[in-house]
Amino acid sequence: MTGVLTGAAAVLGLLLGPWLATVTVRLAERDRAARPSSGRVVVTAVGAAVALAAAPALAGLRPATVAFAWFGAAAVVLAGVDLARHRLPDRVTFPAAAACALALLVDAAVLGTWPALARGVVAAAVVTGLGTLARVVHPGGLGGGDVKLLGLLALLLGWVGWSVLVAGVLAGFVLGAVGSLLLIALGRVGWRMAVAFGPPLLVGAYVALGLAATMPMP
Repeated sequence: MTGVLTGAAAVLGLLLGPWLATVTVRLAERDRAARPSSGRVVVTAVGAAVALAAAPALAGLRPATVAFAWFGAAAVVLAGVDLARHRLPDRVTFPAAAACALALLVDAAVLGTWPALARGVVAAAVVTGLGTLARVVHPGGLGGGDVKLLGLLALLLGWVGWSVLVAGVLAGFVLGAVGSLLLIALGRVGWRMAVAFGPPLLVGAYVALGLAATMPMP
């Protein structure tokens, strides 16, 4: 059954690809008439297929799967916009956070996973608070969109487990640092230039979820 769901989710991601690509370009350009290139459509469709397929592969058939699927679709758009314009739109992050929280709440009501839900909520609050504090102490570091994304990641990763949350956040920061150094070494950016931090955080989250795939879900 999990294999069938994974395949169906991948097909859904491919079908949603053109629409997600259009949303990405329009949010990046702030132009409702903007259209994505054929290359962006292909890349977005493949990314959406992988991200959506990961949901049932990780969680199986349960309400929480909806949270991971929604997050996957949002992650594709957020990464595309951030890479293009160094922004993480609230119009994507906030609905994703609300949908994920609702799906996890339904999961708790149906399957009794209240401790996991509480852990996810606490993790989101703590990580958001620490991110906000980091912005106050060092305004040139994390952006507001990065802090909100970290809160969303903490909700999902914290729901799975504290170790997954720590691994995901650490992986994101390490990937971001390595990516920045690589871009500087290649002469693509300077030391003082801003670098999109959303994609490394998202990749780090999936790295942690992939490593935790052998762990029992809450």
